[in-house]
Amino acid sequence: MNLLSTADAPKPAKGLRTLADAQPAELFLNRELSLLEFNKRVLELAKDEAIPLLERLKFLCISSSNLDEFFEIRVAGLKQMLNVGSTQAGPDGVLPADLMSAISQRAHALVDDQYRVFNNVLVPALAKEKVRFVRRSKWTKEQDAWLRTYFENELAPVLSPMGLDPAHPFPRILNKSLNFIVSLSGKDAFGRNTGFAIVQAPRALPRLIRLPADLPGCGPHDFVFLSSVMHAYVNDLFLGMQATGCYQFRVTRNSDLLVDEEEAEDLLVALEGELSQRQWGQTVRLEVADNCPEQMCQYLMDVMNLKPDDLYKVNGPVNLNRLLAIPDLVDRPELKYPAFTPRLPKIGQPSVDFFAALKERDVLVHHPFDSFVPVIEFLRAAARDPNVLAIKQTLYRTGTKSGVVDALMEAARNGKEVTVVVELRARFDEEANIDLAEQLQEAGAHVVYGVVGHKTHAKMMLIVRREETGLRQYAHLGTGNYHPRTSRLYTDYGLFTADPGICKDVHGVFLQLTSLGKVSKMKHLLQSPFTLAKELHKKIERETELAEKGKPGRIIAKLNAIVEPEIIKLLYRASQAGVEIDLIVRGACSLKPGVPGISDNIRVRSILGRFLEHPRVIYFGNGGEPEVWLSSADWMERNFFRRVEVAFPILDKKYKERITAELGGYLDDTAQTWLLRADGSYRRPDNAPGTEGIQQRLLEEALS
Repeated sequence: MNLLSTADAPKPAKGLRTLADAQPAELFLNRELSLLEFNKRVLELAKDEAIPLLERLKFLCISSSNLDEFFEIRVAGLKQMLNVGSTQAGPDGVLPADLMSAISQRAHALVDDQYRVFNNVLVPALAKEKVRFVRRSKWTKEQDAWLRTYFENELAPVLSPMGLDPAHPFPRILNKSLNFIVSLSGKDAFGRNTGFAIVQAPRALPRLIRLPADLPGCGPHDFVFLSSVMHAYVNDLFLGMQATGCYQFRVTRNSDLLVDEEEAEDLLVALEGELSQRQWGQTVRLEVADNCPEQMCQYLMDVMNLKPDDLYKVNGPVNLNRLLAIPDLVDRPELKYPAFTPRLPKIGQPSVDFFAALKERDVLVHHPFDSFVPVIEFLRAAARDPNVLAIKQTLYRTGTKSGVVDALMEAARNGKEVTVVVELRARFDEEANIDLAEQLQEAGAHVVYGVVGHKTHAKMMLIVRREETGLRQYAHLGTGNYHPRTSRLYTDYGLFTADPGICKDVHGVFLQLTSLGKVSKMKHLLQSPFTLAKELHKKIERETELAEKGKPGRIIAKLNAIVEPEIIKLLYRASQAGVEIDLIVRGACSLKPGVPGISDNIRVRSILGRFLEHPRVIYFGNGGEPEVWLSSADWMERNFFRRVEVAFPILDKKYKERITAELGGYLDDTAQTWLLRADGSYRRPDNAPGTEGIQQRLLEEALS
C-alpha cells in the first residue's frame, strides 16, 4: 500500500469549525466507555466461527478478565470520586454520576452477552467436540457416587462453613474469591437457628473437576464445576440441619495500590505492606447466581455496602476466567491455533558474534513472528564475554523463570557491573517484581526502583564493552516487556543497535534513573516526561503546516490507547488542514473520527486477532522524507507526564521501509478490523468474511 496515496491531493475539511467553540461531547469519547467497547470486541471473537473453538473460549475468558480489572481499577477510582462528592467532569464533559450510570448499563449488557455466548454458543459447540460441562441434572448414578466421594475426601476437609449470628459475624470476603451463601432450616448443636451460613471456597481448590473417562456415561473430556459439586452436597456440611438453598457469589474490590512514595523511606517495604491489603479494598461489584432470591441478594448488598446497580446476576460460574484451564486440559490440537516456531533471526544463531554483527548494522525483530531468543542470547553473550564491563536494563514485567533474569544474575556473579531498574509498581505484578528485585540483589546486581512519582515504563538495555578502540556501547530498545512468554502472545518490535548516538542517549536515561541527575540533551531519543509529548506535538504541527501549504500531510499511529486531550486536539487541527490521518488503536480511543468540519480526514480502526497488538509505531510523512518512530508509550496523560518512557527513531532505510509496509498491511486488513464511528461504536468492514488478516500474513511470511 502507498501510504501517501490518500494524501496526494490534500483535502481541507469543509465548513471548518473552531475547536474552542465545540462542546466537549462533540470532541471526545469517554475513556471508560471506550474500554467497555474494547471488551465487546474481544467477546465478538468468542462468537467468530472462523476461529478455533478452544481459542474462542479463551477470548470469552479474556473479556471476563479484562472486565474484572476494569472494575478493580477504573470503576473503583470513579466510586472514590463519587464518595468524596466530586462533580469534576472528564474531557468529554460527562459528570461522574452520569458516567457511573452509563457504565452500569453497558457493563450489565456485556455480562449478559458473555453468559449468553457461554451457554448458548460455546457450551453446545464444545459438547459436539466431546468437551462437556456436565450439569447436576444429567449426572449418572456412577458419576454422582464418584463426585460425592470426591467431595467427602477432597473438599469437605478444607471447607469451614460459618453460620451467621452475633458471635459469628459476616466473614471478610477476599477479592474475586468464590463463596456460597446457604439458607438453613432447623437448629444446630447448640440449639441456635442461624438462618444463613457462608461457605468460602479456598483458592487452592480446582474450579473445574475432571470426571474419570472410564466412568459409565463419561466422555474423554467431561468436567463438573466446583460450584455444582458444592450445591449438590452442601447439606453434608450442616449435620442435623437442612440446606434449603445454596447460591454462589463473588465480590470485586478496589485493587489499586496507594503508596505515598515521597513519605516512604523504602518503596519496596511500603509496597509489601500495601500488597497485604489489596484483597480487602472497597467493594465495587457483587456477582451472584441468577436464581439467588431477592432477599438474599439484598442482604449481600447491604453487607457489602453496594447498590442495585452494582449487582450482576449470572447464569453460570461467577468467574468465567477460570475456564482458561480448559484448553490446557484438553489435548485437541485441531481445536486450537496451529503451533508455530518463530523465525530465528541470524543474530540469534549460535555461530554469530552479536557484537561484530551490530557493528555492521542494526537488527530489527518483530515478535512473535521473530523469536525472543536473540534478546536472551544477547544478554548471555554479554554475561560471559570477558570484555563486557557493564550491563544496564529496565524491567517492568518479566514473568517467572525468566531467561532474561537468569542472564542478568549470571552476569552479576561473573563480576559484571549490573544495574537493573525494576519497576515495583507494575500493576498486578508488584509482588513478582519485589521477589525479582531481591533475587537480583542477592546475585550482586545493583537494583533501583526508578523515580519517585514516575513509573519506569521504558524498555531499554545497554551493554558496555571494552574493545581495541576503547569502550563501545550496544543497546536494545523495545515496545514491549522483557517477557519471554508474552513475546509469543503479543506483537512488539525490538531494535538492537550499536549506533553511538542512540547508545549515548540510552546511557543518559539510565544516568537519570540511577543518579537522579538533570536531563541531558538527547540526539535521537524522545523521553517522557520531558520531551516526548512536546516533540510529538511539533511533528504533528509540521504535517499540519505542510498541508496548509498545499503539500501532502500524512500521519499513521499504531497504539494501544489515545486519550490525551491536547494531542487529540492537534490531530483535529491537522485533519482540518487536510492531513490524512490513520490511527490503529487497539483499546481505548477518546478521539472521534469523521466529525464534519473537525475530523473528516481521520480514520480509526482496532485490530484484534490471535496475537495482542502491542507495539507503538508512529509514521510521519514529513514532506516525502518519512520518519518512523517506535515507542513504549501510548498517547495518554500518564505516559506523557507521569512515566519514564522513550521513543526511538528507525534510522536504517531498509527497516523503515519494512515497518512502513507492515503498517500498510494493517491498514489493508479487513479480516481482523473494527472501524470506529463518531458515536463511539465499532463496525466490521463489509468485506471482512473470508479475507486473510495481517497477523496471519506476517506469520506465513515468517514461516516461509
